[in-house]
Amino acid sequence: MTQYVWGYLPEYEKERDDILDAVDTVFRSGKLVLGPSVAAFEQEFAAYNGVEHCVGVDNGTNAIVLGLRALGVRAGDEVITVSNTAAPTVIAIDQVGAKPVFVDVDRDTYLMKIDQVEAAITDRTRCLLPVHLYGQCVDMAPLKQLAEKHGLPILEDCAQAHGARHHGQIVGSFGKAAAFSFYPTKVLGAYGDGGATITSDSEVDARLRRLRYYGMQDVYHVVSTPGFNSRLDEVQAEILRRKLTRLDEYIARRRLIASRYEEAFAGTDLVTPRLAPGNDHVYYVYVVRHPKRDQIIETLKQHGISLNISYPWPVHTQKGFTHLNYPKGSLPVTEEVADEIFSLPMYASLSDVEQERVVDILHGVLANL
Repeated sequence: MTQYVWGYLPEYEKERDDILDAVDTVFRSGKLVLGPSVAAFEQEFAAYNGVEHCVGVDNGTNAIVLGLRALGVRAGDEVITVSNTAAPTVIAIDQVGAKPVFVDVDRDTYLMKIDQVEAAITDRTRCLLPVHLYGQCVDMAPLKQLAEKHGLPILEDCAQAHGARHHGQIVGSFGKAAAFSFYPTKVLGAYGDGGATITSDSEVDARLRRLRYYGMQDVYHVVSTPGFNSRLDEVQAEILRRKLTRLDEYIARRRLIASRYEEAFAGTDLVTPRLAPGNDHVYYVYVVRHPKRDQIIETLKQHGISLNISYPWPVHTQKGFTHLNYPKGSLPVTEEVADEIFSLPMYASLSDVEQERVVDILHGVLANL
C-alpha cells in the first residue's frame, strides 16, 4: 500500500545530483560552520523576500525565539497570537518567559481575527505575532495600523508560507521581523532542521546575529546575554541555496494540485480552502473540512492513504499549556474547526496519478457517508 505523507523521496530522486553536489561543495570548502554557504543563502533569501537582512538559525522555533528577543520581548510581557497553529509558535513565546495571549480565527480562512486584536492589547503587550497559516497571509493592513497605533512591533510567523503574497507584497516583509522554518516538509525545506529570521532593521539584525552566536560580537567576546548556539548548518544552507532557485516552481506545482482538488470536489459537501481577499496562496497544506472527518480519515487509511490533521488540538486545549488558563469554549471558532479540518496530500512531487487516486477514493467515501 502507498502511504501519501509527503514528497521527500520522489523529490530527492529528482534532485539527487544537485543535493549531493551541495553536500560535497561544503565538505570540500573546509568551512563547516557559519561559512560562505550560510552567508550566501542569507543574502539570497533576504533578496527573495524583499528585505535587507536574513539571519540563518538552527530551526524555526528558535527563529521565533530569537526574533522575539531581538524585538525586546522579555519575561512577563505579552504576545498576541492564535491557538490554531503549530505548538512551536507558542512554545517560542513561552521560552522567552512571555505570556501568549490568544485571539480567535476566521471560520473560513482559519487565520487570525484582526478585529479581536485591539481588545486583547494591554499595557503589558509587547508584540503582535500573526501566523500565516497553511500557506496564505493574514490581513496585514489593519494589523499594521493597530501595531502603529499602539507602538507594537510585528513578528510574522512565516513557517508555512514561503513565497506567499498579500496584495502583491511577499510575506515576511510586512512586520519588523519574520521567522521561517526550513523543516523538510516546508514549501522550502532543508534535509534536516533549519530556520531564519529576516528584517530590514539593521539594529534588529545585529541583535539577531549576536543572539544566535552566544551573545558574541567578536570571537570569544560576549557582549550581551542571553546568547544561544543557534546557527544554520553550512550543509543545509547550501542545499537551501539550490532549492531556493526552484521555490517558485514548487509553488506553481502546489497551486496546480490545489486547483485540481478544487475542481474535483466542487459540488460536494467537502469544504475546500477559502482564499482571503488579495492573497496568493502557496498551499503548504491543503486543508479541507467535513463533519465526518474521522470516518473519512479512517476509510482512506484502509486504502493506504494517510491524511494529516493540522491541528487536531488547538494549543490552548493541550495539557502542556494548561498554565495559560484558557478554558474550553474560550476560542469557539478555533475549537469548532479543529473537530473538522484535515489535509489532503499536498507536495510538489505529488504525481497526477497519485492525486487522481486520492480524488477517486475520496469521492467514493463522500458518496457513501
